Amino acid sequence: MSNPNFQLQRDSYGRLVLTAENGIIHAGVTPVRAFPIAAPDEGLSLVNYEGHEVAWIDSLADLPPSIAALIEADLASREFVPEIEGIEDVSSFACPSTWRLRTNRGPAELILKGEEDIRRLSQTRLLIADAHGIQFLIRDLSTLDRHSRKLLDRFL
Repeated sequence: MSNPNFQLQRDSYGRLVLTAENGIIHAGVTPVRAFPIAAPDEGLSLVNYEGHEVAWIDSLADLPPSIAALIEADLASREFVPEIEGIEDVSSFACPSTWRLRTNRGPAELILKGEEDIRRLSQTRLLIADAHGIQFLIRDLSTLDRHSRKLLDRFL
């Protein structure tokens, strides 16, 4: 763990306030992940309300726990990417189709507009965009059960 060259706290409005090493205060900073899927805890930028970067964080693990907790809480309040644990059923193998899913956030349905909405991030990782703009993640294809893989393979 290293000492960052800034301090971070919440103000009375619940905004993150960054105090730089030179004493400049930036109210309302927002943490932004550089690689939200591939390396979510590495490469974070703190940007001000104008979208300008005011601090860079190589890794959340390098921060003091109190600052890391503030950043993780802020990110969790904005990010919603359910992870698919299984595919129960699909309405059709032609698009658009409705998928009934088991996710880490509970049962869900997604409407797949087209096969191009399934994006391969790596050999084992997929990101599926719902017709409503929600992104669903399959972190590891090998962890899906046989039935889910069979349904998914029809769209890949």
